[in-house]
Amino acid sequence: QVHLVESGGGSVQAGGSLRLSCLASGVTTGTHCMAWFRQAPGKGREWISWFSVRGAIAYDDSLKGRFTISKDNAQNTLYLQMNSLKPEDTGMYYCAARPNLCVATTSQYNYWGQGTQVTVSS
Repeated sequence: QVHLVESGGGSVQAGGSLRLSCLASGVTTGTHCMAWFRQAPGKGREWISWFSVRGAIAYDDSLKGRFTISKDNAQNTLYLQMNSLKPEDTGMYYCAARPNLCVATTSQYNYWGQGTQVTVSS
């Protein structure tokens, strides 16, 4: 059974930083594409970044430079370092996984965590 468990969310002031973690079980970060998505209140779920099996990384252009994805295959954990946070970054952040190739489409991911809430105040 697959479980993705996010942690590290919280409330910060604008300009602050948070580091999210996603502990995977039932899938291995070394054989699956691992990705982060987020969903702001009243909006759809949007892609943030993915980390491919071969080590390729991609980001949504609007977040590049502030967010950094990484993973530790030995710990089967995916991370998202978020710096210079803005109020518009507020939302629920989700970890997702799919076998093989990475895509930025929400519907193409097989496995999802429950999410961790990030709230950024001005």
